[in-house]
Amino acid sequence: MTLSLEAPISLPPQQTPRNTIMATPSCCRASLSRRPISILGQIHPTSTQTSRILSSQCARAAVPSPASPCSSTTKRPLHTTPKPQISLAEILKKTGIAQTTGRSYMIYQATEQLHKACAAQAEYTIDPEDRKASKLKHTPDGEEIGRSGGGGGEGGSAKGGVWHEEMGLLPTFSTWSQVTMLHMYLLVVRFRDMPKIQQTTFQDGLVNHFFYEAEAKMDLVHNLTSRVIRQKYLKDLFVQWRGLVLAYDEALAKDSDAVLAGAVWRNLYKADENVDVRRLAAVVGYMRRGMADLAHKGEEDLVMKGKRVFDEWGV
Repeated sequence: MTLSLEAPISLPPQQTPRNTIMATPSCCRASLSRRPISILGQIHPTSTQTSRILSSQCARAAVPSPASPCSSTTKRPLHTTPKPQISLAEILKKTGIAQTTGRSYMIYQATEQLHKACAAQAEYTIDPEDRKASKLKHTPDGEEIGRSGGGGGEGGSAKGGVWHEEMGLLPTFSTWSQVTMLHMYLLVVRFRDMPKIQQTTFQDGLVNHFFYEAEAKMDLVHNLTSRVIRQKYLKDLFVQWRGLVLAYDEALAKDSDAVLAGAVWRNLYKADENVDVRRLAAVVGYMRRGMADLAHKGEEDLVMKGKRVFDEWGV
């Protein structure tokens, strides 16, 4: 029996040349190249690609990999955040946040003091004992009538009696709110001489303080514990504030004391036909003097005087 050289040579399925399995990375390519071409062709149709992949993997295995950061030989710090080169205060100063925050707080304090000066002009109190004993008096509209004066806070200057006695106004919440808003308007006119952003900040702060205290008076002084009722009154009060500003602005735009007196009569005296016109003239003169005085005051004067900003005036 003769063995033909042209017959294909087949290997058992589990029998693989030892030199292919035990080859080291340095001799992988040489070992594969020494194998007969016919054998390679029968093992796999893409034997050439397989040999290239094996040789590349072997070559990578022969090169030592760099040390892993998680290896025991590498010392890794627990906190990897770099230390800042400058302090937080310097960062805030560079970005302008410190100046903005400080100025906002200064404006908040200044408007709070200015509001206290406005609110102290027609301050009043209601004795809880009179409420318990049902001794409180009421206006024809149902408003509770209190006692003139009081309040003003620490270091305040509650005048009350000037507006209640000399100007003939009852010590009620309505009188307090109208007199307070009148003085707020005088400050708003002064704020209009400031830069636009600063004017808006001062005006918003002043108005916010007013409505905070108005709601507090409703709750603590007049015993309106229902938030729904308080919100209704506050909305009405905001409408009054907007109308007051428009009415007084009209008088300034027309430069007419008669128009200003009409606005005072409608807002402060509730269009009372029996009002003494001399009182209207006194209030108009008071507002004119106040606006002229505030026009000559700088921002520093307004901030420094605070609650005493109106003390030099007289109705």
